[in-house]
Amino acid sequence: MIKSSIVIDVDLDENRVPENIEWRASESTAEAPQKAKAMMVGFWDGQEKTALRIDLWTQKMMVDEMADFYYQTFITMADTFDRATRQTELVNEMKAFANSFIDKFREIQMRDNKAS
Repeated sequence: MIKSSIVIDVDLDENRVPENIEWRASESTAEAPQKAKAMMVGFWDGQEKTALRIDLWTQKMMVDEMADFYYQTFITMADTFDRATRQTELVNEMKAFANSFIDKFREIQMRDNKAS
């Protein structure tokens, strides 16, 4: 059996707010730890039938970056669900929501920028 590890290091400020996120994986070709402004990790407890999520972001994460991060996460979640279930109808709905989400975000941003 091959074992693979992912290590995530989070530097916190005095209020325990993430200042820096770095990760490295044993199977990665990258030699240095990779920096990230945000992360989402999910675990499924099959016995309890519950999800555990760890969502962190640094103060450097901009609102437009967060919207892009969520949009891309929705799309990749749909792709993963497709590979796992082949439920095309649901996958298409998830992707439609993702597209609606990013379009609505951009619309709000433009409206707020005009108001400023």
